[in-house]
Amino acid sequence: MKTQTEQVIEVMRQNGGYATFGQLNHLIDFSAWKTKTPQATVRRIVQESDAFFKIQSGLWALKEFEADVLNKFQLKTQDKKQKELFTHSYYQGLVVEIGNMNNLQTYVPSQDKNRLFLEKPLKEMTSLSKIYNFTYPEILRRAASIDVIWFNKRNLPHSFFEVEHSTDIQNSLTKFFELQDYFARFFIIANVSRRKQFDDIMGKSIFAPLKNRVIFADYENIVSQHSNMSKIKYVI
Repeated sequence: MKTQTEQVIEVMRQNGGYATFGQLNHLIDFSAWKTKTPQATVRRIVQESDAFFKIQSGLWALKEFEADVLNKFQLKTQDKKQKELFTHSYYQGLVVEIGNMNNLQTYVPSQDKNRLFLEKPLKEMTSLSKIYNFTYPEILRRAASIDVIWFNKRNLPHSFFEVEHSTDIQNSLTKFFELQDYFARFFIIANVSRRKQFDDIMGKSIFAPLKNRVIFADYENIVSQHSNMSKIKYVI
C-alpha cells in the first residue's frame, strides 16, 4: 500500500505536476487514511517534504516538475509584471470557485475574462458573461470593473471582491463607496502585510460609512476557505 506522501505525489503527477490544496482534497481518496483531519495531513506533507515546492499560497508543485510548471505559468521570467498578473488572476480564480461552490452566480470584468487561473481562462469558470443591470448606468460602469462579483438567485449583488496585490487599495474602496446603498458585502483581498495600509485608509473620514462593511481577507484566509470548501457548505 502506498504511503500518504506517495499518494499525494501520485495525485499531483496526474494533475500535471502541481495542485492547489483544494484540488488535492477533492482528488485524494482519504477512505484508508487513519486520521480525523486528512486535509491538515495533506498540508503538512506538502509543506514539510522536499518533494514539493511552493508557487503561491495554497498552490504547490513537485520538484521533479519544477522547470515545466514554472514555464507553463510563465514564472521562470524575472518579469515582475507577469508574476503580479499571475498572482492577481490566481486569487480571482479562487474566489470565483468559492462562489460557484456556494451556488452563487459569478462574474469577472471583461478585461479579465481571458486571464488564466492556472491553465483555465476565467471566463470558463464564471457563470455570467455580462453583469446584471442592477443599478444606474454610471454606477454600473464602476461596478463592472470590480475583480469578482457574486450575485444571488434574485440577480442582485451578494458580495464584491477586489484583489489588491500591488495596486491602490483606496481606488477599490472608492468603488465600494459608490455601492454602499446595496445590501452586499465588500472584500479587499491582499497579502497580510497590507493590513495596516488598509486600516489606515479605512480610518479616513470619507470612508466612515464603510467602516463596518468592508472586510480585509488575507491570501491565507482565502486559500484556507478554498481548500475547505469540500467540507463546508458555506464559506467567506
